[in-house]
Amino acid sequence: MNQDIKQSIKVVGLFFLQSYKILTGTLLTIFIPQKCEEIINNNTETSICTLEQNFNNNNTYHSQVLNWNILTMVLFFGYFMIELKREKWVIQNLEVDHDLPDNALKEILKKEPQLDKQMDKLNFYYYYILNATIISYFINVALMIKILKTDYHSTTTLSSFFSFTLLVFMKLYNSYIVAKESIKNDKMLSSFLSEFVSYNNLDPKHRSIDNKP
Repeated sequence: MNQDIKQSIKVVGLFFLQSYKILTGTLLTIFIPQKCEEIINNNTETSICTLEQNFNNNNTYHSQVLNWNILTMVLFFGYFMIELKREKWVIQNLEVDHDLPDNALKEILKKEPQLDKQMDKLNFYYYYILNATIISYFINVALMIKILKTDYHSTTTLSSFFSFTLLVFMKLYNSYIVAKESIKNDKMLSSFLSEFVSYNNLDPKHRSIDNKP
């Protein structure tokens, strides 16, 4: 199994795993355990709301926050699509060569101006949509604070909130490091692989073309 196939399998698997994290980490008004009150035999009983109850909550503020949750989720998946497109381009056109330094790609791409331009364009779009997503997510989390206060049920409310948001913040932080380093140093870091892999050489198909007389 060559390097391209291995990397493609890893990227697809990580994409589905991270999609689940993003789904639960952005739609906080649905997935965070909240308090629901029911009147049974003239007594008010408190329980954890179902996902359906959270989604159908008619409270004005709750509905507004849910709408922002959905907007943030859509923005996240837009940024994910660019991230996937970037990773696909990398797998098809570059490779990791442990015999070369991490910054070797910059010199190599001087011979391939078209690939160099494509790389810069992908890094540019990736960086700026990521920044927009980060801002949207900070607002998303801030809007949830009032709901945590008014609809607090138990420690599961807070533990779920912190665990969901922490996973998303870790993803955003790692992506930001990748995007910033890639633009600043004119390189291609992988945003999906567990280690910050730097693609530092052309894919063999491009090298074979260059080596032809």
